[in-house]
Amino acid sequence: MQRFGEKLRALREQRHLSRRELAEALGYLSQGHMYDIEIGKRKPTLEFALKVADYFGVSLDDLVRDEREV
Repeated sequence: MQRFGEKLRALREQRHLSRRELAEALGYLSQGHMYDIEIGKRKPTLEFALKVADYFGVSLDDLVRDEREV
């Protein structure tokens, strides 16, 4: 199962963005906070998840759904 943080990291790396660049683009998170979300140490807020979905042009469902769910 891919979690939100793993999907976030994959999207960020596909765009060749550093954590710092993405944090700045989203407007409020530090790169350390971004790392904590990517490794699952912190859970994203709904506001953050919505910003990520909008930034990458994906649905919130795509970010949080387990691919095995029907």
